[in-house]
Amino acid sequence: MASPNDIRKGTVINLDGELWAVASFQRVSPGKGSSFVRTRIKSLSNGKVVEHNFKSAENLTYEDVGYKKMQYIFSDDNTLTFMDGNSYEQVMIGRDMVGDDAKYLKEGLECTVVMHNDNAIAMELPLKVRYTVKQTDPAVAGNTASGNVLKDAVTDNGLNIRVPIFIKEGDEVMISTETGDYVERVAK
Repeated sequence: MASPNDIRKGTVINLDGELWAVASFQRVSPGKGSSFVRTRIKSLSNGKVVEHNFKSAENLTYEDVGYKKMQYIFSDDNTLTFMDGNSYEQVMIGRDMVGDDAKYLKEGLECTVVMHNDNAIAMELPLKVRYTVKQTDPAVAGNTASGNVLKDAVTDNGLNIRVPIFIKEGDEVMISTETGDYVERVAK
């Protein structure tokens, strides 16, 4: 058993039979009472993020996990398939484990797959992903006067996004996978 004082960002904890990854932590020593570690933890099974405080006297079970860079190659109704570019090993992750992040996937996208006991248990997206705009309306004269004007667009993988009005069909854009927002146009 380990102490909560050993918690670091990225540590995987077995809490009530479920695996949680530490997203952030802060050690707190109040004037009265015992010290504790305040954490934000993410469930590796469903992606839910919660805040949890661990008392310093608590015992925790840390899990050994591995992280592999893998490419997304295809999906079906229930699973997503990733491949290791070096060994050509393929692993599958259930759509329910990936959740809403699946909408950002496109063929060939390199992701980090979290492995536990030779099973893929989660997938982490890059912070930003490059997409090609396949459909958007042209800019209309006069819309630029009000500043940051956005319009609807559809990317090469079918993702619906909002982009500035100067973006045209065929432009490449970077999208944040944390917020789903437009980040920048990629120079050609």
